[in-house]
Amino acid sequence: MPQTFNRAADYVEAAREMADAGRPALARLLAEEAADRTPDPQDAARILGEFPGHSLRQES
Repeated sequence: MPQTFNRAADYVEAAREMADAGRPALARLLAEEAADRTPDPQDAARILGEFPGHSLRQES
């Protein structure tokens, strides 16, 4: 059954799974999405701190 992403915590969980699988770029992208969905700036910063790196998002 596919994973459903409804909450920031869902993205964080997926990011951890990707980090554990050796996919840091995907983990970072998922962490950025989690941070975007987190209303508290301190929590958002904590999430991004757990998955270091530069943003890989492409601006359109």
